[in-house]
Amino acid sequence: MFGKVKHRHRVYFSARPLGQKTHEEETGGNVTSFIGDCARVCLSVHRRRGNMRTLGFCGDWLVTSCGTKLVAVHTKEDREAFVFDCSLAEKKPKQTKGDDTSEETGNDEVLAVATSASGKLLALTDDTKRLVLFGCEPSWRCISTRWVVRRCTALTFSRAEDELLLADKSGDVYSFSVVEAQRDGELKLGHLSMLLAVVISPDDRFIITADRDEKIRVSHRRSPYNIQAFCLGHRQFVSALHIPAGRPDWLLSGSGDGTVKLWEFESGRQLQSWELQQDVSAAEQNQNQVHPAADQDAAVCSVTSSPDAHHVAILCERDSSRHLFCLDSDGGTGFGPPHMLSLACSPLDVSFDQEGRLWVLMDSCEDPVQVLCCSQSGWQSLRGGSGGPELCRVMGGLKPHWSRSEASTRSFQHLFKVSYDNVTSYLQKKQQRLEEQLKRRAAQEEKSNKKSRGEESSPENPEEPENI
Repeated sequence: MFGKVKHRHRVYFSARPLGQKTHEEETGGNVTSFIGDCARVCLSVHRRRGNMRTLGFCGDWLVTSCGTKLVAVHTKEDREAFVFDCSLAEKKPKQTKGDDTSEETGNDEVLAVATSASGKLLALTDDTKRLVLFGCEPSWRCISTRWVVRRCTALTFSRAEDELLLADKSGDVYSFSVVEAQRDGELKLGHLSMLLAVVISPDDRFIITADRDEKIRVSHRRSPYNIQAFCLGHRQFVSALHIPAGRPDWLLSGSGDGTVKLWEFESGRQLQSWELQQDVSAAEQNQNQVHPAADQDAAVCSVTSSPDAHHVAILCERDSSRHLFCLDSDGGTGFGPPHMLSLACSPLDVSFDQEGRLWVLMDSCEDPVQVLCCSQSGWQSLRGGSGGPELCRVMGGLKPHWSRSEASTRSFQHLFKVSYDNVTSYLQKKQQRLEEQLKRRAAQEEKSNKKSRGEESSPENPEEPENI
């Protein structure tokens, strides 16, 4: 009989019979409990990220999420900001009596946002499992509202903008039609672990997915059961994927192990790797900051590149020292070493506009957005009037709907794998049993020795006299 653990509608099978020791257990190494790991996955399915904030561009619209609201501000024209509140949106129809599906309630918080390549479409999904599709040209309008099976972790549009892919916490990817906006989603592919990121290659040939178990899978879009390659090398969950503009054969990935890697994804070959953990720890020590999870790596939560692919911005979750990292192109063969940029407040998300300026979403009510521009002397912050009319419009449209976040970054703490040293505990209990057995054996031997000594010291019974 092989062990199995149920995870919602999926069953995980272990690779050994129950009770049989692994090689690590026999040799005294540290092992991660399979059942405990699956239990943590089940727990993380129900865990929700608090106060998640995102930043992006949909054409000339700067789009950000703040709790249950989606706020879009036009950067080029003085137009009224578009605000969509998920708490006031269409509610899911009640289930019929014959449907045994239990109704789950959410807090309507925005979980993921995606924009199309042309900047004409935007999609969001929230904690109530609502999937909303918008069109933003010539004006904002809601195209459709659909419902998903599980809470979403990532969204992406195809380059042709005819398909919207949704990755959920159960490890499945669903395909939603953009043309037939009312059609339900279809299951596209699945992992045996929670999905954290999904992207489609610029030629629409491949779907690239990343999961909690360190794997990056490259699947054919038309036949996802055909796997082109795996990109393996991370030591923790893969939390971010990005294909740089101008390099459709490259893939950037960020992980909970504090590394960013560059891949040639069709072959699964690793081209470059950067360790950010030491820089984050050094920055925290310089500012005398002690992170509550200092024993864990700095999880990469966002990776994005400029339109010319000359610059890459990286945001780390543990970076409470108000820094972000940038990689600069080294002439087309890759990127140079990372360097840190100092910010006024803790960054929440980053995105490049079409002009190559870096917009940073800040955990601040006074200045929720900061703009950085690259020059010969390095990255310079544009503030107030130096930021131009675009920054003034964004500030004016965003401030009425903005509030500080309780948690300044996404929370990936529950995704880290926990190693249980059950071998040491087993050996300690075994040693205790052996010592108790030796004590009992010694007590029995001492008791038998006393008994034998007592029999030797007692006089022999006298013989009875014969009857005359």
